[in-house]
Amino acid sequence: MKLPKELYNGVIIFTGIALYFVLMEVLHLSNQVFLRLFNIVFIYYGVNKTLKSNFIEGKTDFAENAISALLTALTGVLLSIMGLVAYIYSKGGDAYIRTLSESLLFVGSPSVMTYNISLLFEGIVSAVIVTFSLMLYWKKKYPSD
Repeated sequence: MKLPKELYNGVIIFTGIALYFVLMEVLHLSNQVFLRLFNIVFIYYGVNKTLKSNFIEGKTDFAENAISALLTALTGVLLSIMGLVAYIYSKGGDAYIRTLSESLLFVGSPSVMTYNISLLFEGIVSAVIVTFSLMLYWKKKYPSD
């Protein structure tokens, strides 16, 4: 059974983000906020891979490709958030969240779910931005009209 490319590339996004953050943790760079912004590179990679595959297969319908790209990005984001929840609970839950939230712009002391829901919204917005920017790139490169 072959996995849909959206799921496969979503798993690639998750794997890239997970390995990146583990590497940052090992190198003690996880408190550097600007380094956390580079996770969008993995989302771009996975979504671009899906769109490239679609165009190789001859799928040039804008709406179909937009849905495929967005599903890829959202799959990667959702898997990453679920992985983060598991990681936070393995490190001590709310006690570990306090160390994470010190380096981010959280007021007070967020719970594990508050922290992750806010990151989920951020991830969804990133997924939409990446999808639309890559759709514009591919539309220009391979017009469907």
